[in-house]
Amino acid sequence: MLYLTDWLTLFYKGFSVFHYLTLRAILSVLTALLIALLIGRPLIRRLRAYKIGQTVRNDGPQSHLAKSGTPTMGGALILVAVTLATLLWSELTNRYVWIALLTTLAFGLIGLVDDYKKLIKRDPRGLPARWKYFWQTVCGLLAALALYLTAESPAETALLIPYTKDLAIQLGPWFILLTYFVIVGASNAVNLTDGLDGLAIMPTVLVAGALGVFVYAAGHSQIANYLLIPHLAEVGELVIFCAALVGAGLGFLWFNAYPALVFMGDVGALALGAALGVVAVAARQELVLFVMGGIFVAETVSVMLQVLSFKLTGKRVFRMAPLHHHFELEGWPEPRVIVRFWILTVVLVLIGLASLKIR
Repeated sequence: MLYLTDWLTLFYKGFSVFHYLTLRAILSVLTALLIALLIGRPLIRRLRAYKIGQTVRNDGPQSHLAKSGTPTMGGALILVAVTLATLLWSELTNRYVWIALLTTLAFGLIGLVDDYKKLIKRDPRGLPARWKYFWQTVCGLLAALALYLTAESPAETALLIPYTKDLAIQLGPWFILLTYFVIVGASNAVNLTDGLDGLAIMPTVLVAGALGVFVYAAGHSQIANYLLIPHLAEVGELVIFCAALVGAGLGFLWFNAYPALVFMGDVGALALGAALGVVAVAARQELVLFVMGGIFVAETVSVMLQVLSFKLTGKRVFRMAPLHHHFELEGWPEPRVIVRFWILTVVLVLIGLASLKIR
């Protein structure tokens, strides 16, 4: 699109407005939202026709039994919307855009294979865990290497400590390991959270929007200098990608809101988590992602504690893990769990954004 607007600028200077990141970000949100809304119902009908439906565990909350057969793999519409909006409105010579987009699609492909085996081949194991983590490791390391090898300044591989004025730890090659853990960890954390209608997608939208603020600030030399954060050349273009995540996520939520017409499946959850992870790394805000994505962290920790406690003592810490199921079994209706987790995410995102000024 930028090539077209550049050509049109020769005839009318007004088309130069499309070079403004803020306008393109708005257009990216709206484009991704429109694409998701347009393909949502046809995709749901196709999934129903092929009987690609959710399988519900019998040992979980009884209210979930009614969800059995609900179309899943709906995360595909998120990936289509994000990809098209990003390609349409971003500067395609920007390395960050390609690293973020290809990493997202790679993790989405892993999730697609897992969903395909579970839902179409009717293999309850899906993609075996060892192979899932192997390919996540490969994709995570490739993304880490791409960011490390293309870094043009020391700030791009330094660990920034939030809420401090200028404390940064130069990581060197350790940057690769940290990036791997952030991307793979975020991918699996979002996947664990995706257990209730709209529970995972709205926090993803909120965190993606906040990360868009971080990349825009870091990519703008004057704003970065004012906020006393490192100026990272070119990273600002990722605001288009973040905007696409927001628009596609809201479009998916239109169909995924309680009671859900479609679930995202691993194809969506693994991809969205990886997307958040790679953007956070590019913006040098890994620790802030840990804060803003506190719901994802809590869900992951609850599973780890549950498994560890049961293996060591034979007892469970929670009535059921991940954490959202515990509250359901405590008697919270599903919509209450969802909305309260959303509210907590809003608070955590605001705390994360405050790191731009509190230092």
